[in-house]
Amino acid sequence: MNKIEHIGIAVKDLNASIDLYQKLLNADCYKTEEVASEFVNTAFFKTGDNKVELLQATSADSAIAKFIEKKGEGIHHLAFLVDDILAEMERLHSEGFTLLNDSPKKGADNKMVCFVHPKDANGVLIEICQEIKWI
Repeated sequence: MNKIEHIGIAVKDLNASIDLYQKLLNADCYKTEEVASEFVNTAFFKTGDNKVELLQATSADSAIAKFIEKKGEGIHHLAFLVDDILAEMERLHSEGFTLLNDSPKKGADNKMVCFVHPKDANGVLIEICQEIKWI
């Protein structure tokens, strides 16, 4: 794993949270995006080399809605950038980690993603992600 790619924060109201984080980070939101397959709208901020992703549920059945219902708004996941997501998934599986998906799926911000179950990481949902390279 190369570096922390971003910290994901579950929020109830994306627009209000964008305003809040613009003030907090003294940085503009550089991108918003819907990830229909995950029933979520996202907003991204960059401050130095660090990124923050805000996530708002678009369905009561989404993982973000369930997270907020159970735990409230807050840090949802840590995402790590990898060079080869398939190799990293294989390595993690061989180390005994439970992956929440069998193959990488398209995530936000031009990434392929896979999640590691929080029960295997001291209660922290871990996302591994790889930049989608366009030829």
